Amino acid sequence: MAINLQKGQRVDIGLQKVCVGLGWDENNTGGMDYDLDASAFMLGENKKLPEDEFFVFYNNLISPDQAVESSGDDLTGGNRDGGNDNETLTVDLEKVDPRINEIIFTVTIHEAEKRRQNFGQVHNSYIRIYNAITNEEIAKYDLDEDFSIETAVEFGRLYKRNGAWRFEALGNGFKGGLQFLVDKYVS
Repeated sequence: MAINLQKGQRVDIGLQKVCVGLGWDENNTGGMDYDLDASAFMLGENKKLPEDEFFVFYNNLISPDQAVESSGDDLTGGNRDGGNDNETLTVDLEKVDPRINEIIFTVTIHEAEKRRQNFGQVHNSYIRIYNAITNEEIAKYDLDEDFSIETAVEFGRLYKRNGAWRFEALGNGFKGGLQFLVDKYVS
């Protein structure tokens, strides 16, 4: 059963492998497709990427330590037969490079400004974290309700505390899409 975390709440993960799933419905109202993207920023002590390759997204599908892997880019949404997510980030916490202290999970809308799109227009959009072995959901955000005008969201973060991994629900929305987040986390 999923824990309905509020922004800022934390929970011990106690797992080796987790997944972050992103899903949304395709655009049936005309206009351009909705292209949502799940990304992971693997950060060091200084809250920055130790190397650019620790940014896992549609153009870099796996981290150098092979701890975080993306399923790839779904350009249109929908197509969730059997309830599967449109995009998934799989995380093996035992493989995480020792320089990494936290992993920030984000979702953005590709070319949101050009397409004049925001999460409020995308139907049934969500991001969730779950146990990769049992598929048990840990936490989930509905993006269309909570982030109606934003184009980038920091969903949550995995971070190390006393040698154990924990998850914190962030729920921070921003305008500026993926570029805003890249500017924030790249040295």
